[in-house]
Amino acid sequence: MGQGDGVLRHHSQHDGFVPAQGARQEIAEAIDAHIAEYFGPVEFVYHEMLSHLVAVHVYVVEPTEQRPYRTLITSGMSELPMTVPDGVSPYAEVMLSLPADWPLDRESLSDPAIYWPIRVLKEIARLPHEYGTWIGEWHSVPNGDPAEPYAPGVGFAAVVVTPMLRVPAEARTIVASDGTEINLLAVIPLHADEAAVKVARGTDALIEILDRGRISELLDPARPSFA
Repeated sequence: MGQGDGVLRHHSQHDGFVPAQGARQEIAEAIDAHIAEYFGPVEFVYHEMLSHLVAVHVYVVEPTEQRPYRTLITSGMSELPMTVPDGVSPYAEVMLSLPADWPLDRESLSDPAIYWPIRVLKEIARLPHEYGTWIGEWHSVPNGDPAEPYAPGVGFAAVVVTPMLRVPAEARTIVASDGTEINLLAVIPLHADEAAVKVARGTDALIEILDRGRISELLDPARPSFA
């Protein structure tokens, strides 16, 4: 996981499969209500039946007039607290948006070039619990070392975690009935050379790339690199 001036390499904190315990009811209900309020009606949910550490379900929000694209949001990353520095909420979920015509039927998702955004969300959601670390704004995660494309024909080989841009500021925090605060963070896919800029020159250089390319949490699968 890169943080501006290098890459942190982690080792798993667990020996083998650790079954998930399930979400607290108040947190699951808060996520459901938050999605309905800020994103729109849920079209369907990709449920996990047998999960390692946390059960990462992916909610698919249908396109609306205000948000004419699909939005994918995890529920389950916040089953367990992350190992965070002082002043940072130990709970998070992650999201990204896909074009409205992105195929999400079972047959299409058997193609790695179609399924990869869902896989990435699940991997990012499970990563802090697997490695005893945390995920926060401007953390970057390459797909391997060296970074490899997520699937054949896919131009992206890393992601950076950022604040969401296509929502009001209050949508960035989920608040459960018991006061638990959960950060809802965007996952933005990067080309390998864009991710390399962050490692070599820091977060500000990557932010300049994102601004120049007008890159947000809405994935443009054909966008070029702006490095």
